[in-house]
Amino acid sequence: MRDVAARAGVSAKTVSRVFNDDPHVLPHTRERVQRVMRELNYVPNVLATTFRAGRSSVIGVAVPDIVDPFFAAIARAVDDVARHAGMSTLVTSLGDDPADERATIESLLGRKLSGLIVAPVGDDQAYLERWQESTPIVCVDRAPSGLRADTFTADDEAGAHAATAHLLGHGHRRIAYLGDVLGRSTERARLEGWRRALREAGLPEDDALIAADVATPAAAQREIARVRGLGDPATAIFSSNARTTMALVRATREEHVPLVGFGDFPLADLLRPAITVIDQSPDRLGRLAAERVLSRLSAPTAEPDHAVVDVTLVERDSCR
Repeated sequence: MRDVAARAGVSAKTVSRVFNDDPHVLPHTRERVQRVMRELNYVPNVLATTFRAGRSSVIGVAVPDIVDPFFAAIARAVDDVARHAGMSTLVTSLGDDPADERATIESLLGRKLSGLIVAPVGDDQAYLERWQESTPIVCVDRAPSGLRADTFTADDEAGAHAATAHLLGHGHRRIAYLGDVLGRSTERARLEGWRRALREAGLPEDDALIAADVATPAAAQREIARVRGLGDPATAIFSSNARTTMALVRATREEHVPLVGFGDFPLADLLRPAITVIDQSPDRLGRLAAERVLSRLSAPTAEPDHAVVDVTLVERDSCR
């Protein structure tokens, strides 16, 4: 920057203003500085900027799987907010193994982030407390354990209840619950929503109708055959997440089973039958989380808040 300033006959601060497109720089000065920048192939030293500011202008995003449509939508929304604030994002997958969470997240935090947005996969996030003094940390989709932090989650229990009640409204009395990792807070809440809808309808909560680890077409096919083969068979399915729903779609191509899935996903409305879903609004969750990181940079001592975002039933054809 000093080299550009010397050759252009301006101050280093003026060079910075030109690079950041400050409108208060005179046009002829801007043109001269930009010409010298091109001649010297000038780019800012991001590492030096990080050292000077004490943090990089980057928001970290750590989610279980960046390929999952739900978490991909959250990351995209965070990136939109960050770019409008002149920042960038750094996204990583945590995977399904809780033991990998801490090492992956602390590696990310070691980059001196401006903030971190995380969807926890582990059972204990107390290790993040020491990082909170220097970095705003916001949890999304899943509430942390052992840590007081800003959290934005969807109304999982209400969504599962609405999905199950909707299938009950179509006349079904044996509704299977097919999910993934039942120990997670999101799954526990959705399972309770399923149970509550059955109780309110005066129906028994039959654990034989519950299946976990339904994340592949093979697992989906196996569990569909099992719940349909019970003495009192399932006539409809509530799928607790988009990954399970996509596996079920592949497994039920030959024989349609009435279905409602928790979480929308690309092309769900174009399938035949189109998939009825509970829409979690991942774009809204991502935006809220990113905006909270930005507000925390100016108000770091405000009390943490847990906001629950409403969900919506989007009726299509698969529930019929």
